[in-house]
Amino acid sequence: MKKNVIITTDSVCDMPKELLERYQVRMIPLTISEGDHSYKDGVDFTPDDIYELYDSQHLLPKTSAISPQEFIDFFTPLTQDGSEVVHIDISSACSATYQNACMAASELEGVYPVDSLHLTLGQGLLVIEACRLRDAGLSAREIAEQLPAYREKIVTSFVVDTLEYLWKGGRCSGLTAFGANLLQVRPCLELREGEIKVARKYRGTMQKVYTQYIRDYLSRENIDTRMGFLVHSGRISQETLDQLRQLILELVPFSEVPIVRAGCTVTSHCGPGTIGVIFASK
Repeated sequence: MKKNVIITTDSVCDMPKELLERYQVRMIPLTISEGDHSYKDGVDFTPDDIYELYDSQHLLPKTSAISPQEFIDFFTPLTQDGSEVVHIDISSACSATYQNACMAASELEGVYPVDSLHLTLGQGLLVIEACRLRDAGLSAREIAEQLPAYREKIVTSFVVDTLEYLWKGGRCSGLTAFGANLLQVRPCLELREGEIKVARKYRGTMQKVYTQYIRDYLSRENIDTRMGFLVHSGRISQETLDQLRQLILELVPFSEVPIVRAGCTVTSHCGPGTIGVIFASK
C-alpha cells in the first residue's frame, strides 16, 4: 500500500502562506533570541522587529538552530498514521538545523531530511520541486534521492545595499564595511556549495545596481521558466519592486514571479534594501 508523503521545511525558506497552502507544506520555525527572550521566527518575531531593535538599540537578534527534540516533536504527529516525511532544511553550511533534523530522523520511521544547500526562496524552490515529485506519485525515499539533482540547478543570490548588518553580525570587518559604504560598493552574494560567497561587486545607486544585477543573472540560457522569485528585505518602495518584477518578466518569460519579503534570517544578516532574483536552470 502506497504511503502518504508530507513535505516539510523550516522558516528560512521564506515561502509565503499562500504558497505553503497551495503546495500543502508544513513549516517549523527557527528560534530568534534577543537578550533573555526567545521567539519563533515569523510567528512572534518579524523582520520589522529586527529593524526596530537595530534602529533603537543597534542590536541584532541571534538565530538558533531547531533542536533535535523540537524536530522529534514536529515529526512524530505527522508520521503516527504511517505517513512519511521529506524534510528540507537551510544549508548545513549556515546552520546546524539539518544535522539536528538527521539526528531526530534517526529515532523515527519514515523521515527523510534533505540539505537544501540554499537559503530563502532557493530553499523554497527545492521544496516546490519536492511537492511536484510527491504529486507525481513518488515515494518519500525516491523524492529525497532525486532532489539533489535539482538542487544543483538552483541559483540563489542577492545584492546588498549596506554592509552594516553583515559587519554587526561579524560577517565582515568594520573597515571593509566603512570603505564599501563610502565608495558605494554593493556586494552580490551567492550560495555556492551551500556557502555564501561574494560573486560580484557593483557600484553606484541601488536603482542602477538592482537593474544591472537582474540583467547579469538573467542573461544566461536554459532558465526554468515555471517559477522565479523576487525576494527583498524591506524598506524598498512597492513602485521599485514592481518595476524590477517587470524587468524580470521582460528578460525571462516566467509563468510566475512572486514578490516575497525575506524572513528574519536573511534580514538580520543583510539589512534593508537587499534584493535577490532566485530561479533554477532546466
